[in-house]
Amino acid sequence: MATIKDIANRLGISVGTVSKGLNGANDISEQLRQSVLDTAVEMGYTPKQMRAKDNRRLCVFIENMDYETPEQFGYDIILGFKQLAYRERCDVTVIPVTPSLQANEKYDTYMLKNGYVGAFMLGFALQDNWMEQLNTTTMPTVLFDNYIRKNLNVGYVGTDSFEGIDSAIEHLISLGHSKIALLNGSSHSMITEQRRQAYIDSMSAHNLTFDENWMPYAHFSADAAKYHVAGLLDLGATAIICGNDLLASGAIEDCRKRGIKIPEDISIIGFDDIPVSAKLNPPLTTIRQDRLELGKCGFYTLNSLINHVSVSKNLLRPQLIIRNSTASVKN
Repeated sequence: MATIKDIANRLGISVGTVSKGLNGANDISEQLRQSVLDTAVEMGYTPKQMRAKDNRRLCVFIENMDYETPEQFGYDIILGFKQLAYRERCDVTVIPVTPSLQANEKYDTYMLKNGYVGAFMLGFALQDNWMEQLNTTTMPTVLFDNYIRKNLNVGYVGTDSFEGIDSAIEHLISLGHSKIALLNGSSHSMITEQRRQAYIDSMSAHNLTFDENWMPYAHFSADAAKYHVAGLLDLGATAIICGNDLLASGAIEDCRKRGIKIPEDISIIGFDDIPVSAKLNPPLTTIRQDRLELGKCGFYTLNSLINHVSVSKNLLRPQLIIRNSTASVKN
């Protein structure tokens, strides 16, 4: 394990200067401080607070996800994470992340200079700057709905999309549906691709006909649905599975404007079971992700990584919640 003295010897500076660089002292240049941090990361230096069991500092990085009120998707995930972290006497800071932060700060050095010993990352896209850096990070890191291969320091938590989508398709088949479409989320998203493959696998397993036109990409927002619902109706779809509940709510609204009744004319299923789902008209059949438990799994996984137990994937089982937006196919 590298020490402060090792870093000093590598850079040809004093131990005191290295200590200042690691602890954010303002009487050394920013260039020298960055050099100290970069070298510390390269040499695998572990700060004292990372080795200590009490009062560890953890952070939740969040991007492209609402989380500030109980109605929003990320709220319960963060709550579950904090609940377990606080029991273990860990401090948690929630940090909204912007593209500029990722462009201007290296992930490992940001963690080191701010004294964070591990991170839970929510809402990141595959093309984000930090995602590439996670291939080689030495920092214990857990990703929600994203996966990094072959790095023992990075784990993944999520909900089993294959089981969730398959349960939705089986439910629709039991109601007599065979023309089932998937209104998916954004491309360049791992979870979107998982749900797309889950749809392909399930439709194929049940010998149902489909092609590319039956599974368009949209965005994970209510407004995006209106650009795709009409096309799916023209294809003869009698049911639509949506990539999340917001898309499903938009699909319901667009059908209403077109005079199409739900579930009499078409069945709609969401994914997530956010609080608004039960309040829609009609209440939405959806695939539930237990977000509080996802947050707890995030902490379990991160705590394991910090303690050098390399966890690759931690998947929760989904639950199909049947409400009034699905019914037998119209004859």
